[in-house]
Amino acid sequence: FTILSSLLIKRLGLFDTTILSSNSPMSKPGSGGVRSATNANVDRRERLRQIALDTIDLKNDPYFMRNHLGSYECKLCLTLHMNEGSYLAHTQGKRHQQNLARRDAKEKKNKDRPAAKTYKQRIMPRKTEKRGTPGYNVIKQFDRKTNQRGLLFRIQYPLIHSDVQPRQKFESPFSMNPPGDPNYMNVYFAAEPYETIVFRVPNKTVDKNRFLTDWDSEKFNFTFQFFYTQTKPTNR
Repeated sequence: FTILSSLLIKRLGLFDTTILSSNSPMSKPGSGGVRSATNANVDRRERLRQIALDTIDLKNDPYFMRNHLGSYECKLCLTLHMNEGSYLAHTQGKRHQQNLARRDAKEKKNKDRPAAKTYKQRIMPRKTEKRGTPGYNVIKQFDRKTNQRGLLFRIQYPLIHSDVQPRQKFESPFSMNPPGDPNYMNVYFAAEPYETIVFRVPNKTVDKNRFLTDWDSEKFNFTFQFFYTQTKPTNR
């Protein structure tokens, strides 16, 4: 009965005693194929990296850059790579080679193109109709707390240009041409379209911590104040 049952089971196909191997057509589809493709990609990248090592010097590669994160970038293709090997493999890839070819073609085209004529632009001086001398007021000052003497200038510019702000500057007697009186220096005030005005003041050391400059754009009044360094009081 046992022998008959076994023969019957085999004949009816109720049990298959064959062990399926991984290479059998009945194995799980895709498992072996994915593994083979992965290995092939790894081998391909390694071959490209070895080729690049023999042909590329990273120190002289203008497109190789290490960023602040420690990874690497290709400035030609704008790609990011985690290590040098990945970048080297990238340089042998289709994208990098195509971009190199485009760059070479562009450089050759620009080289063959005749150089364009360059024209030096002539800058014409700004022409403004002068409005004469502005109104002004000069006040001598004395600070009793610090024993300092100073000057206060108020200049009126009612017709000043809307894009102009008045400015002032000092000129020492030694920078004048020809040199001026060493006992005096000049203070200039300028604002278009008015004439530049100049005042001659004593040539003493100016306290740089006590400058006051103010421009009232509504009343068109420019104020400038400065003090000389502290002077010793005279003994009576």
